[in-house]
Amino acid sequence: MCQVSPTTINMEVVMKVIIDRFEGEFAVVELPGRKTVDMPLELIPPGAKEGDVLSIELNKKETEKRKREAEKLMEDLWE
Repeated sequence: MCQVSPTTINMEVVMKVIIDRFEGEFAVVELPGRKTVDMPLELIPPGAKEGDVLSIELNKKETEKRKREAEKLMEDLWE
């Protein structure tokens, strides 16, 4: 299977994995570099099947937004 290395797009890091197979409560996914790992089915989108490509995204912009929101909630709690 073709692998795609992680890429960076507008402060987002995206890694693509391929669903190799399903085993019980896990999907076995192939990472870039052909290593396989078990991923809990709760993290797999409904309707996904063997051979489908999933994108795992690290979104720094969204992380910072949520961090600011949590900090504001904490400030409001202590006022």
